[in-house]
Amino acid sequence: IINARLIFIYFVINIYKYFAQILQLNFDKVLDKKNVMWYIINVNFNVGTRDLKDLTFFIGLGCFWTKAKNILGNYYVSFTRIYIGYEFFVTEGFMRKDLLGLEGLSREEIEEILDTADIMREHLDKGEINLDYAKGVSVVNLFYENSTRTRTSFENATKFLGANQVNIAVGSSSVAKGESMYDTVKTLESIKNGIVVIRHSMAGTPNYIAKKVDAHIVNAGDGQHEHPTQALLDMLTMRRHFGKIDGLTVAIIGDIKYSRVARSNIFGLLTMGAKVKLFGIKTLMPKGIEEMGATICNSVEEAIQGSDVVMGLRIQLERQTSGQFPTTKEYFAEYGITMDRMKLANENAIIMHPAPVNRGVEISGEAVDSDISRIFDQVTNGLAVRMAVIKLLAEGK
Repeated sequence: IINARLIFIYFVINIYKYFAQILQLNFDKVLDKKNVMWYIINVNFNVGTRDLKDLTFFIGLGCFWTKAKNILGNYYVSFTRIYIGYEFFVTEGFMRKDLLGLEGLSREEIEEILDTADIMREHLDKGEINLDYAKGVSVVNLFYENSTRTRTSFENATKFLGANQVNIAVGSSSVAKGESMYDTVKTLESIKNGIVVIRHSMAGTPNYIAKKVDAHIVNAGDGQHEHPTQALLDMLTMRRHFGKIDGLTVAIIGDIKYSRVARSNIFGLLTMGAKVKLFGIKTLMPKGIEEMGATICNSVEEAIQGSDVVMGLRIQLERQTSGQFPTTKEYFAEYGITMDRMKLANENAIIMHPAPVNRGVEISGEAVDSDISRIFDQVTNGLAVRMAVIKLLAEGK
């Protein structure tokens, strides 16, 4: 019986899409079998920020059946039964085991994380840091690269959510004795640590580990590949300032070649409907970057012109095998983000930077401290995003 109902639901979904085009209905979302989950048995309706969206979509679906009555004729009664019988449904949000990157994440998944991060930011603004969203869950921080901001952010996120925190000092752990990272993670998993946050210099390491273990894996940065929580906090900062991401023009300027932040932002921003412009000197621009869908600019002025967000990237000397430009002073004079250059941006434009900031290299100190800078607000939003990620994974979503 259940299989028959599923087949019929699949039929109804496609009929809906067909008639929605004929009737030119202006719904916020179009029903699609890939981003709608039907709860036939053991219906769980969670109260949260997405309820209003689900309700709006529910009413829109009802309007469709009403408008389709004259077209469908006798079939209207049968469809109405399905509509009433399967009253509970939710749009699919972040339902993954791990957060490994933004490549391949849907718009709905990113929105789920950002919506949850908004709630976490409200808690932080009210000083509510003794929460129990992740009570009983253990979070392991396993950093094979040096980190201050990201690691501290994850540590505070874990503590504020009421989770158990385990920090592994790689230099003094069994890793220093030759233990492989896989064996380290499996050992941690055997003592029931639910979430493992990994930063590693080799691209793809979190993805490899995620396939081998049952624990939830969060990528805190892997080589030059991705840094998903940084891009998510960047998008949260944009959305809180502009009220949206869709339609924004974002300029990313600096060391694109060695930046995992740039890659994650390109994936996430394009998925959310923003336009991304890139500028970097030739030695700091990776080959084929234009294939990701971003617009390549020929000058820093062209990148800033007409942008809503101007994001500077640090010159990552530690990842470069040799000098990529003569001097930092010369680089700043020719390509640095300054308040004079910011006059080319849109009127309500903001300045962002993933930090740490090299004042006088990729950006001026005046720009960092200006009223249009959101650099320090990004730090708080980073904490909110990491709380959201841990919360969603702890809930099994």
